[in-house]
Amino acid sequence: MKVAQKLKEENIAEYLIYMWQVEDLIRANGCDIDRMCSNIVSRYPEEERAALKEWYGNLIEMMRAEGVTEKGHLQINRNVILNLTDLHAALLSSTKYPFYNAAYFKALPFIVELRQKNGKTDEPELESCFEALYGVLLLKLQKREISQGTARAIEAISSFLSMLAAYYAKERKGELEDL
Repeated sequence: MKVAQKLKEENIAEYLIYMWQVEDLIRANGCDIDRMCSNIVSRYPEEERAALKEWYGNLIEMMRAEGVTEKGHLQINRNVILNLTDLHAALLSSTKYPFYNAAYFKALPFIVELRQKNGKTDEPELESCFEALYGVLLLKLQKREISQGTARAIEAISSFLSMLAAYYAKERKGELEDL
């Protein structure tokens, strides 16, 4: 909960990946608040447990209400993708951000390839990018090897998303030049 709040303020890309992990953690615990408390919340200091239980409970209820208990993402997380997509389009259409354009076009061949491989050409490009990063994170957690080609793709995509996240933070603070 505190991690999510901090990441949301500091790095929206890391926040989204973290929230996807939370969704999967909830699924792994059967969308059951008692299991979440037993397996997760109980590890935290006593004074934090009530707030954590409420936070996880609210997320579980949202997942049930939105029909994403088995797969998919909460609307709050899809909204992050939509907001980032809007900013992405504005940055691309502006002549004031050539480095952003360069980072995007460097990642674009990898994005196109990912979308062809996963067959999800109807989802936002940025969602494909985040899915790739999340997939590699899961592979690393499983201590599985990542090919050189995948590593190159992830490096380009990560660099591009990092730049987008930085512009997002600037926009939130009102520090971004007119788009």
